[in-house]
Amino acid sequence: MERPAASPSFVRDRAELCKENCPYPGDMTTTSAYTTALAAEVASDVLHRFLRYVQIDTQADENSATFPSRSEQLDLSRLLVEELHAIGVDDAEMDEHGYVIATLPPTGRPAAPVIGFLAHVDTSPEAPGAGVKPRVVTGYDGGQIDFPGDPDLTLSPIDSPPLADCVGKDVVTSDGTTLLGADDKAGVAAIMCAAKYLVDHPEIARGPIHIAFTLDEEVGHGVDRFDIERFGATVAYTIDGSTAGSIEDETFSARQATVTFVGRNTHPGYAKGKLLNSLRMAAAFIEHLPIELSPERTEGRDGFLHPWTVQGGCDRTTIRVLARDFDMEKLDAHVGVLRRAAEDAAVRFGGRVEVEIVEQYLNMKEHLVKDPRLVALAERAIEEAGLTPRRGWIRGGTDGSRLTELGLPTPNLFSGAHEIHSTREWVCVHDMADAVATIVHLARLWGEEES
Repeated sequence: MERPAASPSFVRDRAELCKENCPYPGDMTTTSAYTTALAAEVASDVLHRFLRYVQIDTQADENSATFPSRSEQLDLSRLLVEELHAIGVDDAEMDEHGYVIATLPPTGRPAAPVIGFLAHVDTSPEAPGAGVKPRVVTGYDGGQIDFPGDPDLTLSPIDSPPLADCVGKDVVTSDGTTLLGADDKAGVAAIMCAAKYLVDHPEIARGPIHIAFTLDEEVGHGVDRFDIERFGATVAYTIDGSTAGSIEDETFSARQATVTFVGRNTHPGYAKGKLLNSLRMAAAFIEHLPIELSPERTEGRDGFLHPWTVQGGCDRTTIRVLARDFDMEKLDAHVGVLRRAAEDAAVRFGGRVEVEIVEQYLNMKEHLVKDPRLVALAERAIEEAGLTPRRGWIRGGTDGSRLTELGLPTPNLFSGAHEIHSTREWVCVHDMADAVATIVHLARLWGEEES
């Protein structure tokens, strides 16, 4: 059964279990009833916010020279400012670059550490992003989900195992012609919903909370113009993860290589001894990148080399290659492999090659270990939300990677998004509600800490 927007079925189920009044207890660790009621209370709100946000086209453009890469991203930024004002966050504003920044004043100890929560409004350029038509599959039955916009597209626990944990719950997908935008509008919706809940419940003692929504994270420029000092947080969390209960305190270190082969063009009918075909050089280069270092052959803590765009013609061809690893020495070795493959291809065909390496982000791990509270309190908050903490790493990066490198330690928490960057993207409403509950618990826990 499907519907475009409605209160999720599990909200009704939880509400039946929580008919008794469940006010905020003095110690939230002593009762699960409060957390159950909290998730039931916020589920409808987080769903409706999410459905609203994903219908705004905020796709990033990797070929744009502007910031943000597409001005449409600002449409969602403006809406978020309006909604923050509506829930009573009076200082919410969009700065000159399009970042949304807001503050929730303390309701407990003002001297507690200032914590931040961030999510990005843009969506990936790797799948169509305009005209998203979200649909809610209510009370998912555990079987195959079909997509009305693409009869060949399906989704099931066989090829997306986390779906098995969503039986009886409500799942949101697109119609199959576009991505959904759960990466990271599920995180945006969770933060907005948590902000409203915290404003509506001042009895929850907490320190200052700062909120930010960033742009162009999907093309690696999410915090290029972000003013960390103005943001003012001591520690922060991105809400940009996947499986419910997950906290990620380690990412790839990342570089991008731009490999340009320079040949010489001439009329093909009279080309003998004259033509230097840069396309052949590019093909030989890709062929000689070790297949065992490709993303499709690696997992876990393995790094990779990933040629992902090719542009050009006979006289000049440019390939962009992503180099990734958790270990810097191994990343250096991968780049060495890339350089040798490029030089060998150029020599083989008598052409020339130019290789430019750009640092993108660094593994956040070494910075986060300096304050063990970042992960420890997140794990406690996840437990208090009724989940099992799942500590892990990201085979990618987040805004938190760069923020941590720049001095604001920022691990990543779950939002519930799965199959991201594809038309099979989905999110479970239950997981988004649990993300809201985790943020609320985390706010309280940090409110008990010393700066």
